[in-house]
Amino acid sequence: MGYASSEHQARAPLAVKILVAGGFGVGKTTMVGAVSEVAPLRTEEYLTHASVGVDDLEGLSGKSTTTVALDFGRITINHELVLYLFGTPGQERFWFMWNDLVNGALGAVVLVDTRRLEVSFASIDFFENRGIPFVVGVNCFHGVRDRTPEEIRAALDLDPQVPLVLCDARDRRAGRDVLLALIDHLMAAEERTTPHPVP
Repeated sequence: MGYASSEHQARAPLAVKILVAGGFGVGKTTMVGAVSEVAPLRTEEYLTHASVGVDDLEGLSGKSTTTVALDFGRITINHELVLYLFGTPGQERFWFMWNDLVNGALGAVVLVDTRRLEVSFASIDFFENRGIPFVVGVNCFHGVRDRTPEEIRAALDLDPQVPLVLCDARDRRAGRDVLLALIDHLMAAEERTTPHPVP
């Protein structure tokens, strides 16, 4: 009995590293947890009196924990593609970690909260300055859509090619749609940069 040829052997799926970034309290941990097919790794700690005056909790009255290192999750898109998700910490005092987390990442999701768009400016600048493709996921808390996509795009000063997707970070299907938009964006960017043979 011979061994099956390599052409017929099952191929391991392509593993892609994706960052889920954004400002403090925009829903990064929630999104990673919602879409992950495995129990997500979380590094959350309770907010304490020591964070008073350091972490801006305006508009976040119900927030009691914060990510201090990263969140990690996994989602299988199909038998050929698996995404490994790394959620970044949102507070400015932990931004130094982004330089390590971004190593090997093919792209990113930047989550924004329309009530506090300014907290995600730094994330957008980070990926733009490094030439890393990203999409913007607008986390519509409790289904509230108080701005149009055009208004959000203008407020964030987004490049026209950057996809913007309305979502609910708590919903698995909505989170998956944001990730699929990123995959499409990455494939389109690859297509634009791949030289085509001259006939």
